[in-house]
Amino acid sequence: MNTKKPILVTGVAGFIGFHIAKRLLEMGMTVIGIDNLNDYYDPMLKVARLGILQDYETFRFTHGDLADLVSLEQLFYEHEFDYVVHLAAQVGVRYPIEAPVSYSKSNLVGMTHILECCRHHNTKHLLFASSSSVYGTSNTMPLAETAPTDEPVSLYAATKKANEVMAYSYSKLYQLPITGMRFFTVYGPWNRPDMALFKFVEAIDAEQEVTLYNYGKMMRDFTYIDDVVDVISSLMVNRLNTDKVVPFELYNIGSNNPQTLFDFISVIENTMGEKAKLNLHPIQAGDVQDRWADVTKLKSNGHPLPKTSLQEGIQSFVDWYHSYTHDA
Repeated sequence: MNTKKPILVTGVAGFIGFHIAKRLLEMGMTVIGIDNLNDYYDPMLKVARLGILQDYETFRFTHGDLADLVSLEQLFYEHEFDYVVHLAAQVGVRYPIEAPVSYSKSNLVGMTHILECCRHHNTKHLLFASSSSVYGTSNTMPLAETAPTDEPVSLYAATKKANEVMAYSYSKLYQLPITGMRFFTVYGPWNRPDMALFKFVEAIDAEQEVTLYNYGKMMRDFTYIDDVVDVISSLMVNRLNTDKVVPFELYNIGSNNPQTLFDFISVIENTMGEKAKLNLHPIQAGDVQDRWADVTKLKSNGHPLPKTSLQEGIQSFVDWYHSYTHDA
């Protein structure tokens, strides 16, 4: 990567933020990470991730909130980042039903402040996290980047759609190179506890019921974290086509290998050598039936495609889970 300046990773104590920061540090980059360490899930998991990153001499952590524009501007003045990987967000498709204001602050105000700082400080490339949830109830599978995204079924999805539109506007107005990344059900070691894999493994390990919505018939495009980091790294270093009027792109980041939740549970059972006690429910508000990615655009632009099998990925997570919970 052609930069001697630090790279900013927002949401660095989060699941994907931690993994991309670790990869960049392993590549010899200097990483400035920012995170507000909120309590949406156990902050001790975030602290544990940070502990690993802080073992690298070229890592610096800032405990801060992107809603604080003054502090964020100061960070940009100090480092003049060439590359920014914006992953900080309030996540979850059901939580906004309980706490909608937190999504506006984190996902809309925070994104606006990042865009402002990037355009004032001549950032060479901003990459930001969008989500497959922007596709809403679209049922044309697999989902290509050109599929409609005008009917989000959750507030979280609505904020991510808004992020894409905001980024497009800034890119067009200020010729700012921006790449949006629509993640599809990312999983692996250090996963969030509110995600399906963590919850399922935790329940099976404790011999408790596993709750499956839509009676386990939903299909998801489970995408292993190392494969996601490979794609992000490739997107960072492969600059956008400078001949384009608007240096803005959106990419699906998924495995294009959909699995039903029943199949997903079956692989977990085989990996753990234990049977799940299933508790079946109707689909929840904010969820959609099926969702998986068309990755033709990734492939045609020379980026790596996810390759880790579900069996390999779940084994890695289960190994990490037992290690983490044993040491906790």
